[in-house]
Amino acid sequence: MSSFFNPTPSSGSSSVPEYGLYINGEWIEPGNRTLIDVDNPATEDIIARVAEATEDDVDKAVKAACAAHDDGRWSALSPKERQQVLIRFADIMDERKAELVEIDIAECGSVGWFADAGQVGGAIAHLRSTIEAMDRFEWEKSSPVHFGNGVGQGQVVRESYGVAALISAYNFPLWLNMTKLAPALAAGCSVVLKPASTTPLEGLILAEIGEQAGIPAGVLNVITGGRVPTTALTVHPGVDMVSFTGSDSVGAQIYEQAARSIKKVVLELGGKSPNIVFEDADIDAVAAQVVTHTIIQAGQGCSLLMRTLVHSSRHDELVEKVAAGLQAITVGNPADPNSQMGPLISAAQRAKVEELIASGVEAGAELVTGGQRPEGLDEGFYIEPTLFANVDNSMRIAQEEFFGPVNVIIPFDTEDEAVELANDSIYGLSGAVNSADSIRAYKVARRLRTGAVIINGGGGAFPDISMPFGGYKASGIGREYGEWGIEEYLQTKSIGWSAGK
Repeated sequence: MSSFFNPTPSSGSSSVPEYGLYINGEWIEPGNRTLIDVDNPATEDIIARVAEATEDDVDKAVKAACAAHDDGRWSALSPKERQQVLIRFADIMDERKAELVEIDIAECGSVGWFADAGQVGGAIAHLRSTIEAMDRFEWEKSSPVHFGNGVGQGQVVRESYGVAALISAYNFPLWLNMTKLAPALAAGCSVVLKPASTTPLEGLILAEIGEQAGIPAGVLNVITGGRVPTTALTVHPGVDMVSFTGSDSVGAQIYEQAARSIKKVVLELGGKSPNIVFEDADIDAVAAQVVTHTIIQAGQGCSLLMRTLVHSSRHDELVEKVAAGLQAITVGNPADPNSQMGPLISAAQRAKVEELIASGVEAGAELVTGGQRPEGLDEGFYIEPTLFANVDNSMRIAQEEFFGPVNVIIPFDTEDEAVELANDSIYGLSGAVNSADSIRAYKVARRLRTGAVIINGGGGAFPDISMPFGGYKASGIGREYGEWGIEEYLQTKSIGWSAGK
């Protein structure tokens, strides 16, 4: 694997690269000199060691961000000036794309084509989309106002929210880091980015790229580790807002901790997204859609369509086609170009998926295919693409998020029943409707309690990166992408003065 900056010198004889923290424009060792292993989930080999940040390290990073924000080295620049730096940021990511892809395959377990087009390509596309959204955004607005002594002048200005703590997840690491970093920097915030402990390299390399692009020292700080730095960031008085992507359980804890100091919180959490398939749908197209959503990133995606609701008259046909599609998938090391699906991120995540699969069998759902560890793959955290049929929506496998390659098919008889089943979930992140009647599909989409809806396969896992992305209910608070993403990182100030004064 490429070394993307000079690693912290190792005190031992290990050849595994060791990386420190990036604070105030410098690479430093952690306060307690503790390092954590970064594993390749396909081989279980240790590919790097990174710092376990302490509370003191977090304090240093936040203070650096506060100082950078307060002196205006970034926040006081015009949107156009910030935009030019972000353009250079995107250009450098393009130049270093092969390196970014290599890192993603090694630490995240993405298969090659998806690492290139989805993980890294998607992150770059999101950054460029945010850059374009800056041109459309209304940063300030002037208009006449009425005071008691006559007409005056009023101005509404949008200002950086301040210091933003950005805490991301492991499943789409570069993409998720960028969906937070791009709008935060566009808005003029100074940030402390904490990538997931299992995929820290795709956060650390952004520090180096940001420095290359001209991000001033202290504006972009990157720390690594687990719960200690996450909690320290969430409660730190110098942090003005927290943006978190991850599980709903951890999101709830962050929400509670941030509330103590009235921080703004943006949460993008879990999902169990429904895919409604009416009797007039193109079953071949739907089957391909279900297979794709089941295997993308080994099913580790919060907006993937993992709860398939199909009209009873087409249930058996769809089950047969999906099962055949899943059985044809080649599972293997993502470094092998023939692999179509790689591993889960860790042994712990695989154990969770296996326990949920066992609960489905025990509850009486029909295990059609999969459910086991693939033969011949003794190393790595693999699980077969799995399908359950004739599932009852009250079962755990229909209500809990697997975060693994497991899809469940649930039959329904009427349109109202389909909508009721779709909305019978604590989540509401994404959804889909498939029908030959596009008007009917649109009307049903309006009835779903979810933040995004895909009609007849358009848009993949969500409509488009220029449109808002976020959830209802336990799937989160706030929106990301486009102008809506920038909006979350801004405060609104009203200024008024009397004419002639």
